[in-house]
Amino acid sequence: MSYEWKCLGIVVVNPHTALKGFPLLLAHLKQYSQNETPSPTKYPTMPTPTPLMPANRMERIARARQLALVEAPCATNGLVEPWIEQSWQRCLSQGQRPEHRLNFEAASSQRMRQTTESNLILIQAASPILKQLGSALADTRYFAILTNQDGVVVDVDGPIDRSDRRVDLITRIGTDLSEQSVGTTAIGAALQLQQPVWLHRGEHFFNDTSAYSCAGAPLFGPDGRYVGMLDLTGVEATERPELRHLVAHTARNIENALVLQRPHTLLLRLNWPGMPMGDEGDGLIGLDADGFVTAANQAARQMLPPLASPAATHHSRDLFALPSDLLFDAARHQSERLDAPLWSGLRLQVQARMANRLHEATTTTWPAFKSSPPVAHRVPLKDVETAMILKAVEEARGNVAEAAMTLGISRATVYRKLGGGRVR
Repeated sequence: MSYEWKCLGIVVVNPHTALKGFPLLLAHLKQYSQNETPSPTKYPTMPTPTPLMPANRMERIARARQLALVEAPCATNGLVEPWIEQSWQRCLSQGQRPEHRLNFEAASSQRMRQTTESNLILIQAASPILKQLGSALADTRYFAILTNQDGVVVDVDGPIDRSDRRVDLITRIGTDLSEQSVGTTAIGAALQLQQPVWLHRGEHFFNDTSAYSCAGAPLFGPDGRYVGMLDLTGVEATERPELRHLVAHTARNIENALVLQRPHTLLLRLNWPGMPMGDEGDGLIGLDADGFVTAANQAARQMLPPLASPAATHHSRDLFALPSDLLFDAARHQSERLDAPLWSGLRLQVQARMANRLHEATTTTWPAFKSSPPVAHRVPLKDVETAMILKAVEEARGNVAEAAMTLGISRATVYRKLGGGRVR
């Protein structure tokens, strides 16, 4: 058996088979003399070794940073998620560098007040849910940050250690945590990708933010438009990628609370036949007295494609292949479920209930769908006042001053009636 190697243009032949291989050697020497390259099928070159993937997570991140941010920018070869690398490149293209110091400018009291006023609807819907979330995070060193659609902090909750400057800097109302301001973060990524993400330590762009680990999920309003972002952040905390599931679950609860805050006459819960109903994964649609859609959550928009366009006005007959009167009749008779045909030929199971608007305008939990008749009760005056104020604020698009003027009361009264203790 002969062995042949190609090295620097010299062919070395096993001496035991020199005579057998001599004609072949002469042929290749002739090719070299004519500046020809021997066929690679006869003399294959050694493959270039592939660098081993670092086993340690932090080592992979460090190597990715070296490739993308220190050396001539090049692909990170799967060391980090593609969207992280893309965010790094956007930061570099804007003239940012990892070693640049970040200036988390403190918001003025006026800016903090304006931020709260312009996002009051979101804050009111999310507040009780963030309280529950905060108790779940108590022993993890993670806390919750709620931002508006621009990545500006509007509320926070959970175990926040104000003595740690790194915590205090990012949990002040009015702080801008967008990619343009602080580089790659879960907040900026959720804003960009509009899907849940997880980001750990050095995957953040700046060295100043490399102590953070965070999960983020976008928030969509009752009209399908992007309204903000929920973030769970820890400082030098153990990596918890499962928080991406928790933040997505919590975001859905906030979206459902926003739907329930929107005035409606009929409330529909949707799911596919055979699927259990009763959790935050159900579709949720609000209809007015004429059958027009007033609100819908993301699950409903995925089940019913016509709802995908936020700007369009939809009637129930555009969604279901049945008269809207049947939906209202099912609600009046407290029917357990309705088999609703769609124009596509598919079918959904629907639970319909008449809305107690004064009550549901102020609650952030799913209403109980019971088969037994509801118990009549007198609505407290406080609930009536709160519902009127909420409606005025919503119609004023979150402008508290305008809502107060419409109602003929002071802004301070609006804050007090809607839980002014949370207004900063």
